[in-house]
Parts: sequence; C-alpha cells; structure tokens
Amino acid sequence: MAIKCIAFDCDGVILDSVGVKTKAFALLVKDYPKEKQNAFVEYHLKNGGVSRYKKFAWFFENFLGRPITDEESKQWGKNFAYICYQELLDCQLIKGAEESLKYFYGKMPLYICSGAPTEEQASILKAHNLAHYFTDILGSPPDKATVLKTIVERESLTPTQVLMVGDAKTDLDAAQTVGTNFFGVGGLKVPDKYISKPDLQEFRSYVDNYNQ
Repeated sequence: MAIKCIAFDCDGVILDSVGVKTKAFALLVKDYPKEKQNAFVEYHLKNGGVSRYKKFAWFFENFLGRPITDEESKQWGKNFAYICYQELLDCQLIKGAEESLKYFYGKMPLYICSGAPTEEQASILKAHNLAHYFTDILGSPPDKATVLKTIVERESLTPTQVLMVGDAKTDLDAAQTVGTNFFGVGGLKVPDKYISKPDLQEFRSYVDNYNQ
C-alpha cells in the first residue's frame, strides 16, 4: 500500500541537534555529583525521543528519592529550554532533510511527530524557515505513539499508508504500536522489514521506489 503521509521526528532527523540536547541535559545537573550527571546523560541517550519531563522525573525518583513536583518540573523545563534554545537555532540540518521536505511538500501531508514540547518545536522550525513545510507540528504531551495515531486518524488513512521517520527506539516503538511503516535515521537498528540509513540523502528515492 502506497505511502500517503510522512511523520518526521525532529531532533536527529530534521535538525542535527542530538548533541545539543545531550549537552543541555548535562548542564542541567552540573551541580550534582559526577556519577549522577553521567547516569542522567546515559539515561537520556538510551531513551531518545522520550519527553524531557519524564527524564526529569526519572532523575528525581532515582537520585533524590522522591517524585518531582509540578512546579519543579516546569522550572527544569524552562531551564532546559533556555540552555539549548540558541544552539538549536544555530544547529545544522541532517543531510538530505531540507531537500526531502521540498520534494514531498505539496505531494502528501508532512507532519512533525516529536517528543519535545509542541510550541518550542514549532518555534525552532520556524526560525530555520522549515515550519511551512508541515501540515502540523505535534509534540509532547502526549506520548509519541498517541501523536502518531492522531496523525493517522486525522488524515483518514490506514496505518500502513503513513511512514514514521525517526532516529530513536521510541520512534520505532511508536511506529510498531500504531502499525505504520518506519524509516530509521542515524544508524538506528531496526527489524529486517524496515530500513535504516545514516541520514536522509536516500530518503526521496526510497519513498518513490516504495510507491511504484
């Protein structure tokens, strides 16, 4: 069944921003012991695509021994956004990303399906002059699988007509949960029925060949 809609994750798929986010997570806990800093960064790297707020909650539960309060979560979110905002504005695009957006724009609906907060993601993409390519920019909350399911339903498509493009296991899990197709980026290991490439330079030919 032909692909009729594409849902892109953003960090590591459109923007070459994974390193920026990793640095921001490290700086966020710079006043804590080194072993806690390292464990937090390792948790972030192993859980790409998971909402930052869930990562904050994990840190509090595992290293402070209590749940994070709503006010603390909001403040950590503000601090995180402040740390990485300017670097996100300056970061490069993943190879083939802009060419792919230009190529598919107008041919089928394009969405952002991100684990980052919606308003922040929209602001960054607008600053990079990319926001206009997307039918909508959707982020957290809710979780990524719920966002992807919303996209499928909004477009009145079957899941296999939607292609999720991601660089993290969270993206792959969302695609498998909803039943969409999947294209991995950045060397992500995927089951044999999917494909994974270092970047998006071969993405246009992949979709065109798939739809033949």
